[in-house]
Amino acid sequence: MADQQPSVVELQARWDKIRVANLYDTLDSMGYGNQCLDLGIKPLFPQQHMAGQVITALGSAYPVPKGDAAEEGWAENYFEKLRGMLYPGCVVVIESGGEQHAGKFGEMTSWALKQGGAHGIVIDSYIRDYLGLEIIPGFTACVRGTSPIESSARWRMTALNVTIGMPGTLTSRVKVSPGDWIIGEADGVVLVPQAIAMETLVKVEEMEAREQGMREDFAKGVSFDEAFNKWGRA
Repeated sequence: MADQQPSVVELQARWDKIRVANLYDTLDSMGYGNQCLDLGIKPLFPQQHMAGQVITALGSAYPVPKGDAAEEGWAENYFEKLRGMLYPGCVVVIESGGEQHAGKFGEMTSWALKQGGAHGIVIDSYIRDYLGLEIIPGFTACVRGTSPIESSARWRMTALNVTIGMPGTLTSRVKVSPGDWIIGEADGVVLVPQAIAMETLVKVEEMEAREQGMREDFAKGVSFDEAFNKWGRA
């Protein structure tokens, strides 16, 4: 019998233990040094950690047409479609399409994502409801900040589960495709392409184990030089 592949939930739990700096070092050593999103995109609450498999959404800075125009071509409800795509262990990643003032999503819509299995949302723009977002358990918003401005008349989703481009730190855009993995914490947000995700995870877990070995040695009074010679992390 072939080895059973780990589920998304099992993989998410492993990724959720990974520190972003170690992940970056691992990807950099593999030749993928441009996977860090713009450093302005971080968890709204710095103590939080986010990890999950990507579901993407593309947005537009133009409002949803009203009246007859809406009936002719804009009846499709992308939020409901997005909810239908959610699964345990996912993270929703949104390219806003250039609208940089309104808060896309908020407390109530984030609860809906959480209830569908999402562990977080990543937006290259703003979100609403700072106080409400802080108390959603196991859900992390990685964004540029918060805004009180309502998005419904200023922004809309136009496509789901397509390849998008998020602003990068060392490159102008980071390619994000459905099924990739994304990890975020106070240091930043890093994207792992699906094709190398398992290889990356195994390597970064080994790095995490070596760092933990150093921490435990330090707690025992082992000198930095001795611990470094043993574990090789600095």
